[in-house]
Amino acid sequence: MHNPQLSADEIKTPRVVLVHGFMKGGTIFKVLQKKLEANGIECMVARMEPSDGRGGLEYLATLLSQQIDAKFGEKKPFQIISYSMGGLISRYYLQELGKASRCRQFITIATPHHGTQTAYFYPSLGAQQMRPNSNFLKALAESETRLGDLPITSYRTPLDLMILPSNSSIWPRADNYAFPVALHPMMVSDRRVVNDIWMKIQER
Repeated sequence: MHNPQLSADEIKTPRVVLVHGFMKGGTIFKVLQKKLEANGIECMVARMEPSDGRGGLEYLATLLSQQIDAKFGEKKPFQIISYSMGGLISRYYLQELGKASRCRQFITIATPHHGTQTAYFYPSLGAQQMRPNSNFLKALAESETRLGDLPITSYRTPLDLMILPSNSSIWPRADNYAFPVALHPMMVSDRRVVNDIWMKIQER
């Protein structure tokens, strides 16, 4: 539903929020961001710090909320594209912070929706929350109905060695797509994935 306090131009202007993952920064979206901005999409690259999630994913979701409001105000609609851990941060933002109504489309790339075994090798709170069957993931699964009819896409690679098992990126709530990309971080810059995302952005 469109907010009556926004002008037609504000509603139609395409905006995308890019949310990076564990131990990464916004530069990982360089290829995707360049393509989006070249086609008139206004991009906001979130800064999720500390990037190892030591403060917990809830904290990073609150930080994401603050950054979105600072960039776009509290009412303008946008789409979210999240990579890896960023997808879980974004889910908390949408589901637990009640922001799904602002979002036109949610896209996750190589996100461990059901956790990953590699999270056992790092001690931060955020890593603990990404372990299979964590309380954090269970709570997200229970509250996903708060997403309503929000269009969601989840991309994964069956060759992923960071998301173990790789089918942890399969989210029944989403439209799921698999591309045989060699490495976890390459998913964000793979030409096939970037082009498919661009097609979906245009649809919204």
